[in-house]
Amino acid sequence: MKNKVKKPIHKRKRYIIPATLIVLLISFRLYLPTLVKNYVNENLAEIPGFYGQVKEIDISLYRGAYVIHGLYLNKVNAKTQVPFLKFLKTDISVEWKSLFEGEIVAEIIMDNAEIIYVFEDQETTPEEGIADVDDWTKVLTDLVPLKINRFEMHNGKFAFVQLSADPNIDLSISKVELTAKNLRNVAEKGRTLPSTINITGVSFGGGDLKLDGKMNIIKEIPDMDIAFSLKNADAKALNDFTIFYAGIDFESGKAELYSEIAIADGYLKGYMKPLLTNSKFIGKEDGFLETLWEGFVVFFKTILKNHSTDTIATEIPIEGDLNNVKAGIFPTIGGIFKNAWINAFKGETDGSIEFKDAFKEDKEPSSKEKK
Repeated sequence: MKNKVKKPIHKRKRYIIPATLIVLLISFRLYLPTLVKNYVNENLAEIPGFYGQVKEIDISLYRGAYVIHGLYLNKVNAKTQVPFLKFLKTDISVEWKSLFEGEIVAEIIMDNAEIIYVFEDQETTPEEGIADVDDWTKVLTDLVPLKINRFEMHNGKFAFVQLSADPNIDLSISKVELTAKNLRNVAEKGRTLPSTINITGVSFGGGDLKLDGKMNIIKEIPDMDIAFSLKNADAKALNDFTIFYAGIDFESGKAELYSEIAIADGYLKGYMKPLLTNSKFIGKEDGFLETLWEGFVVFFKTILKNHSTDTIATEIPIEGDLNNVKAGIFPTIGGIFKNAWINAFKGETDGSIEFKDAFKEDKEPSSKEKK
């Protein structure tokens, strides 16, 4: 029987080395999601006063993306177990179309994100202190090493909850759709407000919420020009809030809010315009003291409302540096009488605030800033 001739070592290496590299690459690819997951959890653990984790990470190398599943974050000494942040799915990827503009930037798409502000949880201060802007910025930079140019949120929810109130307060905005584009000014570089933001949602009481605006988010204090509206919300949905803070409740009526705000170089100018339409306060089951207080409120409501539209409203001007923003008290009171006896406010933003209005009198906007 003839002995088999062994292949020379250099010929065997020709196959062993590539095969070993392939096995190592496959092993690294399989372990990569776990590696990224551990990295994300370590970053979340570094936020002072908070704890959280992610459930799973998916990697999509072919499109330069990774997907975070089941991220939550809460205060360390929270009195409840309600997560402050709860993101079901977050897709972080390279924005490929910006590559044609010569920029490497990221886009984030979030599905079913929830931000629940529980009053009792947030009023506590952990021993390690409260996270500041630098802490949040560091974590965001670690999670998204590229500059974010596009942000989307689908079917989101924002809520304010106060369990110590009797009855409990739960004001939420659901079905939030948010799109923010050109945040890093990849396109339209000549414009003063190059970024756009659009938000829609369903508020407490089934109201329609809408926000549209333009921004320059690259600045330390972003410049912006935005318009906000909340229409056709059932006033009864505010009862838990108004009973606790004002001692009144609604039997019927519609609540609306309109606002325009402009910010330029840290100086803000704008207004808020709340309206109550066809509102009725006193309910059949109210006690004597509650009915007495509501009757007092109704008395002034009857005097101050515009009877042709059955609307009580005012316009609240807001102006000042962002560190000292104050609402005008006397203009607010004057606005009530103006609506009642002079000219009823319309249920819409009136277009009276423009970006140039936010410039102080001693600093007129340049021709470029007026664009």
